Amino acid sequence: MRSSATGPARPRERELADRLHSAAIHLLRRARRGDPLTGATPAQLSALSVLMSGPKTLGDLAAAEQVRAPTISRLAAEMARIGLIRRRDDPGDGRLVRVEMTAKGRRVLAKGRELRIADIEGRVRRLGRSEVIALETAVSIVEGMLRD
Repeated sequence: MRSSATGPARPRERELADRLHSAAIHLLRRARRGDPLTGATPAQLSALSVLMSGPKTLGDLAAAEQVRAPTISRLAAEMARIGLIRRRDDPGDGRLVRVEMTAKGRRVLAKGRELRIADIEGRVRRLGRSEVIALETAVSIVEGMLRD
């Protein structure tokens, strides 16, 4: 029987959640070590990942990145200057600015993703067959958790 998100935490589930949280963070931190090879900063890569789904207002981008308007304005200005994004006035509301990824931004983001995947792939290749099978199962479970 599963406990609900609001029900009492059982020690085993709590420990597993803590371990998963820590492992996920550490795995991605290690995989990000190649990010400087993209020529973009971590903040720029993060903002580009938000723009994958399409143009956003600066306010929406700030909310997604959990930063304040002045911070996202500076970040967007620098990203536009180096050609990662394009700024456009909102056709429906002249007070708003929308930003969208450029072809260069898509290439930089793709390179970062490829470098991260290659790092993780190298770690997976060092596993034994039974560990790879167990990891496939675990990834499927995590993907299912994200569909909730």
